[in-house]
Amino acid sequence: MHMGHPEQLRMEQPNRAYEILKECKLCPRNCGVARIPKAGTPRAGYCRQTDQLKVAYVGPHMGEEPPITGKRGSGTVFLTGCSLRCSFCQNYQISHEGIGEPMDPKELANRISHMIHRFRVHNVNFVTPDHFFPHVFQTISLVRQKGLTLPVVMNLSGYQSIEMLKLAGEFTDIYLPDFKYAHSSLAKRLSACPDYPSTALAAIEEMLRQKGYLTTERKEGIGTTGVLVRHLILPGYVENSCEALTMLFVEFGKRLPLSIMSQYYPVRPQKDSSLNRTVTREEFDRILNHARDLGFEKLYVQFPENLRQDLETKPSFVPDFSSARPFE
Repeated sequence: MHMGHPEQLRMEQPNRAYEILKECKLCPRNCGVARIPKAGTPRAGYCRQTDQLKVAYVGPHMGEEPPITGKRGSGTVFLTGCSLRCSFCQNYQISHEGIGEPMDPKELANRISHMIHRFRVHNVNFVTPDHFFPHVFQTISLVRQKGLTLPVVMNLSGYQSIEMLKLAGEFTDIYLPDFKYAHSSLAKRLSACPDYPSTALAAIEEMLRQKGYLTTERKEGIGTTGVLVRHLILPGYVENSCEALTMLFVEFGKRLPLSIMSQYYPVRPQKDSSLNRTVTREEFDRILNHARDLGFEKLYVQFPENLRQDLETKPSFVPDFSSARPFE
């Protein structure tokens, strides 16, 4: 369902989602924290956020996959906090350090509307929205009431609650989930969630049940609805990547649109020495060849930008959310 359908969206889903904040179970952490308390001060959940919506950036982004970025960019909304909080997160300033501006859904809807009219972006792309799903659902409802007709992208970690995805379906056109880990031990060590592989596979299955594989319009090749799965290659963990791709192939078949990303960069020092470098060409080639051998029919591939392993100059794709224009 695109933004701008003539019927006014019922508020049942946002209201139900706000109810869940009272003993928060928006994500599979199920931390049960009273982010909306019966009395007193709101508490922060595992995501480090209360009931106050915080937004780090609203604006066009040219770094997504071609059917998401197009020629004019994806209209990204980067939300502060994260329910996964990986140790190596490329957006650590917002997921770990909490950079962001408090605002309410009405103000965010106005910011989105301004972005659409100014930059003519191809979609509205909510990045890591699940810990703020109630606010995001309300925001989308407000934007739709303005008559805007762009697809809505939910850009997710893969570690999602099935119950919340069922609520999100009404507000989503495109799901853009990660599938990070095949190995539970690695998921536990880097993201403190040993149940990631099984949880993410179940979440992607629900996304596909709702939307199917990503479809694109003929003229510009821009995504209109469906699911595109991403996998970030971690240096030193080729086997995790190969097994992750195998799991996706076995579960969802060769028609699953898949994005293989080589953009890993050690934005902060890591305890794991292999994560203090970038991906080598040999590692990348092994994983890409494995994806091709499996027979995936629609691959989006991000080739390594810097094969010299030069860590002194931060790559162009690493954002700085302390800047008003983080992607410059």
